[in-house]
Amino acid sequence: MLKINADRLWASLMAMAEIGATARGGSCRLALSEEDKAGRELFCHWCREAGLTLSVDAIGNLFARRAGTDPDAAPVMMGSHLDTQPEGGRFDGVYGVLAGLEVLRCLNDLGIRTRKPLEVAVWTNEEGARFTPAMFGSAVFTGVMSLDAALAVRDVDGISVAEALQHTGYAAGRALGGAVDAYFEAHIEQGPILEDNAKSIGVVSGGQAIRWLDVRVEGMAAHAGTTPMPLRKDALYGVAPMIQAIEALASDFAPQGLTTVGELSINKSSRNTIPGLVNFTVDLRHHHDATIAAMEQQVRSRLQAIADARGLQLTITPHWISPATPFDAECVAAVQQAVDALGYTQQSIVSGAGHDAIHLARFCPTAMVFIPCVGGLSHNEAEDVLPDDVRQGTDVLLNAVLARAGVVN
Repeated sequence: MLKINADRLWASLMAMAEIGATARGGSCRLALSEEDKAGRELFCHWCREAGLTLSVDAIGNLFARRAGTDPDAAPVMMGSHLDTQPEGGRFDGVYGVLAGLEVLRCLNDLGIRTRKPLEVAVWTNEEGARFTPAMFGSAVFTGVMSLDAALAVRDVDGISVAEALQHTGYAAGRALGGAVDAYFEAHIEQGPILEDNAKSIGVVSGGQAIRWLDVRVEGMAAHAGTTPMPLRKDALYGVAPMIQAIEALASDFAPQGLTTVGELSINKSSRNTIPGLVNFTVDLRHHHDATIAAMEQQVRSRLQAIADARGLQLTITPHWISPATPFDAECVAAVQQAVDALGYTQQSIVSGAGHDAIHLARFCPTAMVFIPCVGGLSHNEAEDVLPDDVRQGTDVLLNAVLARAGVVN
């Protein structure tokens, strides 16, 4: 079984972390920002040094290609993303990109040729921190989202994706989509399961279902000092038990049911005005589609009961739905066989987070490799990983990809 150059990979991770470095040791490279552009340019520099061919499609997805001996074969692809949260970590996304690059560097070092070409993809806007929805680079690539719809999205400053692509120089001519033989994505787990179980590798069987809801609660704004409590239609006081009900719902669908209220806004808030309009978001997650549908129905019925009791108007609108996604059995088996042959500690795991691999899995055979993150912490400047886990995860990626791409003697 082949092994990667662990010191080179770690040095690359640390060099990328210097771009958009934050005061508390994290990274800030929002999608299609100057920092994201600088990160892409460093990646491109390394790719040119490795003799790879670079291309960019119309949504800014960046691809680095190592030719195979069969010019007609579809590529085996690896990848992830370089954009981060506003106060993100040094490994979320970037590990998958640089692990893919290290696989190609390693093959160069060893003089190994593959029958199928190999590519590393850098997907645009995986995080969704600047532009929503998340993962629209891979969504456009796979046809889940139209190019025009993605280009029209604007950030909070009114800058469109189309404008950001032009400004950064990452709007180019590679055709969208195209045949992909298989896709493998290495990623930090972003949760505590592997670390808690003392496992170095997660063999990912698929991704759980995700539903995002937008909730609007409308009451009546009024004077805080002159309106008796029994006569009020306070939207925020109504939202408070709604959030408690959403939290309680998770226990009814434990242990796989997860609920989160991540955003809340009071319209035209004032210290001495009863809130008349409140908007908030709901994030629901579960391994099974039927169960998450039941969770959404419970959210709707429980919140409606609270709104009715308080004389409030309730509107719940679906924002984004990602069905539960099983990964390809052969690709998962390739990962499992690599882990077994290398002798690394491992377990099967379902991805709790959304990843570009979820979109790719509906487009081509797909699998993921997880490594632990310290304390299960991600989307945080303190996000960290152990160098030995980075090495082992990339060893697994290398050997699984080689099994798929075919070694030419």
